[in-house]
Amino acid sequence: HKFLFYAVYSPDMPSRLPIQDIFAGLVTSIGTAIRYWFHYTLVAFAWLGVVPLTACRIYKCLFTGSVSSLLTLPLDILSTENLLADCLQGCFVVTCTLCAFISLVWLREQIVHGGAPQWLEQNQQQPLNGVGQQNEGQAVANAGVENAMLDQPANPAAENVVVGENPEIQEEQVDEEEEDNEDEEDAVVEDAADANNGAQDDMNWNALEWDRAAEELTWERMLGLDGSLVFLEHVFWVVSLNTLFILVFAFCPYHIGHFSIVGLGFEEYVQASHFEGLITTIVGYVLLAVTLIVCHGLAALVKFQRSRRLLGVCYIVVKVSLLVVVEIGVFPLICGWWLDICSLEMFDATLKDRELSFQSAPGTTMFLHWLVGMVYVFYFASFILLLREVLRPGVLWFLRNLNDPDFNPVQEMIHLPIYRHLRRFILSVIVFGSIVLLMLWLPIRIIKYLLPNFLPYNVMLYSDAPVSELSLELLLLQVVLPALLEQGHTRQWLKGLVRAWTVTAGYLLDLHSYLLGDQEENENNANQQPNNQHARNNNAIPVVGEGLHAAHQAILQQ
Repeated sequence: HKFLFYAVYSPDMPSRLPIQDIFAGLVTSIGTAIRYWFHYTLVAFAWLGVVPLTACRIYKCLFTGSVSSLLTLPLDILSTENLLADCLQGCFVVTCTLCAFISLVWLREQIVHGGAPQWLEQNQQQPLNGVGQQNEGQAVANAGVENAMLDQPANPAAENVVVGENPEIQEEQVDEEEEDNEDEEDAVVEDAADANNGAQDDMNWNALEWDRAAEELTWERMLGLDGSLVFLEHVFWVVSLNTLFILVFAFCPYHIGHFSIVGLGFEEYVQASHFEGLITTIVGYVLLAVTLIVCHGLAALVKFQRSRRLLGVCYIVVKVSLLVVVEIGVFPLICGWWLDICSLEMFDATLKDRELSFQSAPGTTMFLHWLVGMVYVFYFASFILLLREVLRPGVLWFLRNLNDPDFNPVQEMIHLPIYRHLRRFILSVIVFGSIVLLMLWLPIRIIKYLLPNFLPYNVMLYSDAPVSELSLELLLLQVVLPALLEQGHTRQWLKGLVRAWTVTAGYLLDLHSYLLGDQEENENNANQQPNNQHARNNNAIPVVGEGLHAAHQAILQQ
């Protein structure tokens, strides 16, 4: 069937659209466009102008160190001097504060789902046990669960499994019971079971409310792109959050470190480093961590339960932040400088040259050394992953396995004490430094002894060419070589080369079974005796690849 469609109008409609209707529609469309233009201009002005400018001016006001700057802050915010530079700097400040806020939320999720450290969980479980002993009418099942939790062996993995089953319910139960203990101890003893059920209901209700709020709050609504003016409230909260984070995470640690450095008389040394602000802030965070752990111990002595937990969580946040700075910032920097020092003879340079370059451009020099250190750490980790595929499990027990599904560096930062991290850091520095000595410094010495005219290697950093040698080398290290390593054939060739070298060195040093295990003997037995497969599987000789995780865990426990 063929269908035809026609526009059917009412009989009283005119044959042509009247001019006034056309103009009315045109005026309406122009008015809507102007209204949207004004609205989007206001949105752009608020998010790209007011928020960064306010953050930058407040940051400068707090760090000028004078009371007059606080009094003239409203006038400084409305000033039109250096608008573009202050907006760019404010965008950087806002980005830092938002990253800090997201990191805090993510760290809270890690603590909630992965379990708090053992010393914090023990402090929190004691009131639970006390309530369970006092309440004779409480259900036997609840008491059994609490006793099972408290009677766990001193194994962090097993304890985390038990504690981490529903930590949010446990935290709310404990908080409610502690508040009631401070007010009326008898009421807690009588209504413990009802409080537990109420905590679960409250948690479920809060979860539903948060999910509903998350569904209503979209990016368009939050930024003001949906046409409403609700985003002005969000702008106010972002400005307040920026001010709070600047005050708590930058102003207070910096001034704590500044007063401590001035009091100890190290001000000249810090100024000579050209990174006075960064070093002063890190010193302030270190002193803040020490103060928090001391206050946590005092709160434990006087049995202030809520204060003790709050101080413990704050200490965990500061500790994880400092460890991240050490792992990502300080360690690659040490590796980069050690690589530079060990390769000075290759470039016919001296420490005096490096000192002059640092004095002329400290920021660029430190960044280049950090970049070189990060590249070195990346290739070292890639080579270790390749070695684990060749060697038997357990040979590299002293190096962390990045492919282990249970490996979580953030959880280790939360749970392990500081001295364990310090010991790992020293071990990593020794291992990485020794590798640099063996692979860089010693070959350079041998080349200079055997071929005196072969070195030095000259690098043209300043040239008229559009692409310098340094740019090409960085492109080779960062783009070309990782792409080649990810290709199957290149990886298999490198793996075969490493395996051939390991077999040769193992036979020469009589370490073949220690390095490679009994894989080849087991494969030969499997080819020669296919009928005795079941009997061979019952032997106690492990095949490479079987029980890799168990072997690593056993060695780590030892």
